[in-house]
Amino acid sequence: MLWMNDFFSLIYPRICACCGNTLWRHEQVICTFCEFHLPKTWFHLEYDNPVSQTFWGRVKVESAAAFLHFSKGNNVQRLIHSLKYKGRKDIGIYLGVQFGLYLKNSPFFNSSDLIIPVPLHRKKLMQRGYNQSEQFAIGLAASMKIKVNNQQLCRTSFSQTQTLKSRFRRWQNVSGIFRIARPGKLAGKHVLLVDDVITTGATLEACVQVLTDRIPDVRVSIATIATTKT
Repeated sequence: MLWMNDFFSLIYPRICACCGNTLWRHEQVICTFCEFHLPKTWFHLEYDNPVSQTFWGRVKVESAAAFLHFSKGNNVQRLIHSLKYKGRKDIGIYLGVQFGLYLKNSPFFNSSDLIIPVPLHRKKLMQRGYNQSEQFAIGLAASMKIKVNNQQLCRTSFSQTQTLKSRFRRWQNVSGIFRIARPGKLAGKHVLLVDDVITTGATLEACVQVLTDRIPDVRVSIATIATTKT
């Protein structure tokens, strides 16, 4: 991963994205101390983990897992905030690389054929300049040695932020706003659908619904950076 060292050091400051201390030469994005103390879920080792259970009885998902536990004020919240609102694309890529190393050895995820990030509407994409979920997907793809496909799943309308909405309101907010372009290209594939944080799972549910409704024999698994579920 020497190319990552060169990439990150040229573009981003050499300070830890969690604690703000200067990184040593061998460290990338997060210092060794903070990375060791990140609250990993290890859900990728359990089929019936809390993230998987979110979708039971709602949509058909092969497997689902999140890398980290998200809680108010913890380092994971700081990382996600910097990724989404402070232009720190490197955080998404780095966490994707780390989680991908686990997923490629997991029997629940190692058969994935391609990665699809949850898309942003073009208006939101223009405002932010990038899709944070796609940055995570790029990192996952680098470790798992599979491709990212950001052309097939599209968001057709601009929805309001999901923050502070109830589960039902979140589902209403995203119901019917995704579509599939050229569904035949994904027939029979095992798709790894990725997002930044899962709370109620409404957005991911809407994505899975359109994927499984429109694509013959598709299988869908889910991976996120973080989850609010314990």
